[in-house]
Formats: sequence, C-alpha cells, structure tokens
Amino acid sequence: MNQPDAHESRETYAGLPGGIGVSRLRVYDWPTTDGLRGGTPHLHLTCSEGYAVTGGRGAVQTLTASGFRRTPLAPGALVWFTPGTIHRLVNEGELEITVLMQNCGLPEAGDAVLTLPPPLLKDPETYRAAVTLPAEATEAEQAAAARRRRDLAIEGFTVLREATESGDPEPLAAFHRAAVALARPLAAGWRARWRDGAAAAAGATGAQLDHLEQGDAGYLSRASVRAEQPAAHGRFGMCGRLDVYDVA
Repeated sequence: MNQPDAHESRETYAGLPGGIGVSRLRVYDWPTTDGLRGGTPHLHLTCSEGYAVTGGRGAVQTLTASGFRRTPLAPGALVWFTPGTIHRLVNEGELEITVLMQNCGLPEAGDAVLTLPPPLLKDPETYRAAVTLPAEATEAEQAAAARRRRDLAIEGFTVLREATESGDPEPLAAFHRAAVALARPLAAGWRARWRDGAAAAAGATGAQLDHLEQGDAGYLSRASVRAEQPAAHGRFGMCGRLDVYDVA
C-alpha cells in the first residue's frame, strides 16, 4: 500500500472533522439514592464534550466553581461544556444522545476522572481498581460493576455539590487537585494523541489555505470518503450503554 508523502499528509486528515470522537449513548436508567436515574458524574481534563439529543428526555447536571446547574435535555437540544465541568446525566425517560468529544482518543486514554470519595482518589492504583470494569465477566457482572462505580461517584458528587452550594469551595478545589495528580503521568501520551488528531486536523486546514491563497487546485484531487459502522455495540460506559466508532 502506498503511503502519502509528508507534503500530502500535512494537507489531509482522515478522522472526523476537527479530530473529534463520536458515540451513540443510551443513558442508564438505574435509580440512585437521591431518587433520580442516570449516569456517573465525572469531569474531563483536556476535552470539551457536546450532546446532540436524539431521543427521550432528561437533564445534565453540571458543577463548576461557578456553581450547580441543571440543563434540560430533549430531542433537538445541543449542549456542550468545557474541561473541568463535572457532569451527570439524568434519565427521565429513554434518553438517547449522540456524544461529540473533543480530541478523539483522549477520553479512552484516561481523560476522565470520576467524582469518587477522596480515599479512592489518593493514587492511580487505588483509583483504577475502583473504576475499571472486569474484562472477562458476564454482562450482568459488568453491569453490576458499572452500577457500583456510578453509585460511588454519586456519593462523591453529592458532597461536592453540597459544599459548593453552601459557599465552601475547598472540596471542589481538592477534587480538581486530585484529578490533575491522577492524570499528570498520562499527559505526555495524550500530547502525542492530540498531535496526531485535533492538531493535525487544524494543521491540514492551514495547508489547504496555503494552497488556496496560491491558486493551487491540486490538493482537491486528493479528496477521499470514509464510512464506518459502530466498532462496538452496547459497551458499558460511564453514563450509559455506548455504540462506539473507530474514527481515529
């Protein structure tokens, strides 16, 4: 198979526009201790996230240093938020979402930290033991493990929300520090993924603009088309069952 030369590789990008990742999400309907149903609260450290709601109804609860917010979700809604936003999906009836994730591949490489109680955030080994689902297990066993970690994250999230709403910023700041400490050893690997993904996509646009300004139409002859079916169906994610695509 012929490989593109360096010049061609700079002006093309094979991934989804902007180097994003995409998945189809059916939000968990498991009940929680506060009477709601839904997913696992967490934040991302370097990825903005977007929801295009395709079915059902619900809400996303968010927590930042600015406070707590509840945003309704219904078909046609488009909602997004930046890194550092703790988010929790609430399912009020068959909620289905197309998730758009900045920096394709980074969330799968660890760019998400669940709001677990502080003792489970003390070091990477303890954290991984609490959040990793058993690979060689039945579907029922995986579901039970996903539900246990969700409930642990709800426990931690409730404490963070109550402290923030009462005017005490330290628990949320402490969670931010713990999240950075957990993720810091992974940053170099994330940089390589970003360089090959979102940064490469932006660089390709710059190269195309160079051709355009020079009146050179040759780059248009190297157009391509790609189509993908889900690489996995019904995977247990943080917020629900996922259909995922291999678009990196």
